[in-house]
Amino acid sequence: MYIQIKTADCSQSKRVEVSKLTSVEELKSLVKEVLDVKPDRQRLFFRGKQLEDGYKVFDYNINLNDVVMLMIKPDLSAFQHSKPEEKKENESDKASTSQEVVESKYYKVGDLVEAIDDLYGGWFEGKIVGIEKNTEPLTDTVSELAGDKEESEKSEEEKRSAQNYAEDPALQDDGLLYKVSFDFCSDDPPIGFPLKNVRPRMCSTIKLSDIKVGDMVLVNYNIESPTERGFWYDMIVTEVTNKRATRRLIGTLYVGRQRTELRNCQILFTDEVVKILKPKLISERTKEDDISMSTNNDTKRKSAPFCATCQDNPKRKCKDCSCQVCGGKDEPDRQLMCDECDMAFHLRCLNPPLDAIPDIDEWYCPLCKNDENEIVKAGDKLKESKKKKKLPSAKEDKTKRDWGKGMACAGRTKECTIVPPNHFGPIPGVDVGTCWKFRLNASEAGVHRPPVSGIHGRDSEGAYSIVLSGGYEDDVDNGEEFYYTGSGGRDLSGNKRTSEQCCDQTLTRMNLALAMNCNAPVNKEKGAEAKDWKGGKPVRVLRNYKLAKHSKYAPEEGNRYDGIYKIVKYYPEKGESGFIVWRYLLRRDDPAPAPWTKEGKKNIERLGLTMTYPDGYEEMMAAKEAAAKEAAAKASSEDGVKPKKRGRKSVLAESTTDNPNTKKAKMAAYELDEETVSKIEEDSLNEKLWEACKKVLAEGKMKFLAEVQQQFMCICCQEVVFDPVTTDCHHNICKACLKRSFSAQVHNCPSCRHELGKDFELAVNDKLAGTLLHLFPGYEVGR
Repeated sequence: MYIQIKTADCSQSKRVEVSKLTSVEELKSLVKEVLDVKPDRQRLFFRGKQLEDGYKVFDYNINLNDVVMLMIKPDLSAFQHSKPEEKKENESDKASTSQEVVESKYYKVGDLVEAIDDLYGGWFEGKIVGIEKNTEPLTDTVSELAGDKEESEKSEEEKRSAQNYAEDPALQDDGLLYKVSFDFCSDDPPIGFPLKNVRPRMCSTIKLSDIKVGDMVLVNYNIESPTERGFWYDMIVTEVTNKRATRRLIGTLYVGRQRTELRNCQILFTDEVVKILKPKLISERTKEDDISMSTNNDTKRKSAPFCATCQDNPKRKCKDCSCQVCGGKDEPDRQLMCDECDMAFHLRCLNPPLDAIPDIDEWYCPLCKNDENEIVKAGDKLKESKKKKKLPSAKEDKTKRDWGKGMACAGRTKECTIVPPNHFGPIPGVDVGTCWKFRLNASEAGVHRPPVSGIHGRDSEGAYSIVLSGGYEDDVDNGEEFYYTGSGGRDLSGNKRTSEQCCDQTLTRMNLALAMNCNAPVNKEKGAEAKDWKGGKPVRVLRNYKLAKHSKYAPEEGNRYDGIYKIVKYYPEKGESGFIVWRYLLRRDDPAPAPWTKEGKKNIERLGLTMTYPDGYEEMMAAKEAAAKEAAAKASSEDGVKPKKRGRKSVLAESTTDNPNTKKAKMAAYELDEETVSKIEEDSLNEKLWEACKKVLAEGKMKFLAEVQQQFMCICCQEVVFDPVTTDCHHNICKACLKRSFSAQVHNCPSCRHELGKDFELAVNDKLAGTLLHLFPGYEVGR
């Protein structure tokens, strides 16, 4: 198999061929060959784990086409370290600047102000508790007020208000940081704000009749739920209606330090609009100004409660904002906050209880804490996998076979989800004659899911698919019907793939699953024959190229899907080995022509069916061929030896990548039948999505069905929507997924966050549901 090596900055990406038993040291040598990075400067990471020497690819569960990140260690010799004397001078300079007493022209310690909070983006009341120099001056400018709108899109009133705001002296950076302690969290350490994010505390309200279009005012607004009380934001008024029956105030809201615009916001609390005052110089203040800036007013602005459960009631127990065990709000200094989930716990409520707050940098609650014994730190040994213990060839002292080199050991990179694993019958979108290079690709397509086993089924339900690969000498293939030998009766110890028959087969497990498909009662002694064989359960049949040594109906390469077969009869019989084997007669029952017939070959050409390769396989083969040609050319130039003859794989790689004149098979456009067209036309709500799907009809049926899956994929479960609910914003979500979202009090569209409302009716779009069931029959099983 092969994997990808990608640098941390994503500037380079190379594929290397490895085995499951490739060691990390060998992998580093391969990386050196393709990326020219010395092993001692390589740090390889996969899924958050650093690959350590002494382990193998299998230990980290690296599969086909997985990406291993490469971090290149810097060359320490290239860095010039600063002298100790310079460091001491820098530290002394910093200490002197931090001890320097600074004064502001606008504010002094103890002034009551309001500042923009980073979390909520609104203005909150607080108090200045310190002033210091800002070592990192602001780089942003007042032009951010324009937001993501062009100046030409703004009204004259908005432009005028923005200009007045820009001329505010408090927006001119004075190089100071104002340490503000917020009233709602006075116990928390103060936060530093630049001059533009601090202003005098505003309490005086303004009547609606005095507000004009273009005024900038301070309003209360809830961004997530506009019909409820929220926090305080600046707003430029764009519409005022002051009538007896209608009182309305609409404007453009400015949120956060970046002053992001929210247009057409209607204010609910029109009687609580606050007038914005410009800051004054300290030298221009009057005695009344000094008193108002230092006296705490009892009439505070009303804001939304930080805890919706208890409404910030200090006497009410609440596990959402207080101790997660008892819900009590007492002894806040004896509560621990989890660094993962931010939930609080009393020291006495922990199990076991703590006497004092632990002296550690990070603390995690019992629900978030990981078992330290399960954590593998950098350089530590990995825990031996239980899966590895079961593999006999993983013990290097018993065998030297490289069991991990084949594609069967690579592992699936994707899985067929359009139908469940226990689906009987054809897979939607997979036509008769479709070929895959490896069994792994057929498994990913859902036609035959086991990567090695020849029978896929359950002894309680039946067999879903089989593969003919010529592994049993008793198999007889006549094309339209064939005799298939059951499994078992062979010693496959030592990780063997096949061996001679050594004992009798029994009608159990996969053999019993095949018997369940026959339209006759199960008989474990003599077998049975169906009177109406077409009434049995369908079996998907694949033929492997290895079958060519016994049958003329085998494909030349890879694995080919030959359609649906039914079991006519099954019975026990003494095989060529002298042991009892169970034989099954299967007969073809598929409307599509067989791929070895003239009609079948024309159908394959018409549909444009070509060999399916794993992602990156052709590029990998082309790179190997190029490297082999270069090495051969170099050897022939030095020694005068002719290069070796190229094999079939190398010719394939060259023909698919290097030759621009390679003729591709003509693909006939897929035509929708009348029933499908009528169903699509009935679903008028998704007209645009269906039009997008129809655009790929010229590329064939598989492309069309793949586009339908993409267009009608639920963003929550990442599957084709089942019981689809079409929202007002024309997105399709599974009813169950949307119901879970509503139960979590989230009433927005999962795709675009459009407000749906609490009273949104979860009505299934029956027309869309019927069309999807028509295109993908059976996909609803298990949903």
